[in-house]
Amino acid sequence: MFVRVVETGSFSKAAKEFATTQPTVTKQVAATEARLKVRLLNRNTRGVSLTESGALYYEKCKNIVREVEEADSIVRMRQTQAQGLLRIGTSVAFGRRVVVPLALDFMAKHPQVRVDLSFDDRYTDLVAQGLDVAVRMGKLADSTLGARFLGMNPWVMVAAPRYLKKHGVPKRPADLSGHDALIYSTVQGDDVWRLSSAKGEPVTVPMTGKLRSNNLSAVLAAARNGLGIAALPRYVAGDSLTSGHVVEVMKDYTLPEQEIHAVFPSPKLVPGKVQAFVAFLQGHFGPRWWESMPKA
Repeated sequence: MFVRVVETGSFSKAAKEFATTQPTVTKQVAATEARLKVRLLNRNTRGVSLTESGALYYEKCKNIVREVEEADSIVRMRQTQAQGLLRIGTSVAFGRRVVVPLALDFMAKHPQVRVDLSFDDRYTDLVAQGLDVAVRMGKLADSTLGARFLGMNPWVMVAAPRYLKKHGVPKRPADLSGHDALIYSTVQGDDVWRLSSAKGEPVTVPMTGKLRSNNLSAVLAAARNGLGIAALPRYVAGDSLTSGHVVEVMKDYTLPEQEIHAVFPSPKLVPGKVQAFVAFLQGHFGPRWWESMPKA
């Protein structure tokens, strides 16, 4: 206010700029003079003029105002533009196979963005970990986080042709009891697979097998090596299905799909870099998205 009083030469004009009253501006400047124990302005009927001390104070204050305006401008620009360091969190398998190639593609399109990628299959606190955005699977619990739905993550049952040739092709849920299951120990109910028929009827199938792992790549490798039937996300099994190393079994029955969300620390005042990345992700998870993923 002091700077604008000096530059406009008037308490009333400065008050108008700040959408306040002239007495308010007068009191603010007087309070500054009282704190400094120095008269900064001479007042008369023709307006105001700087004292010697006021002139020195004005020059310093003018520089401070300019620095603050520049700081405001930088922050606003970062809020609306994709630039700066973007900290992304995701699970290990989905991160390596899906998020990494997408992040690289995003960086190519936004050269002012730097990316810090963190991989962790455990639930992570975005604020505590300093993450700007995380890509999560499954239903979201109610929280104060901001979130955007990206798409669905379908699962599929697969086995190697040589395994099926040796052990037979299961056609009904009851047939699975005679097969070795390759169990991913994090999703799909562990030892119990919950299927749905083409009519939407739920079927629960207890599964046993020689291999259990919390790593999807290990389960896929076991399936490719003919050790049993695996339940895998389509994005994991896709290349092996295309190459014929594994084939889909029980096509008339489906496993539960997972929701895919981008989550960020707050739904309000979302930084431009996060808005841009989330919008970019939303454009890549349409029907059969796993078939058109960029390769890292």
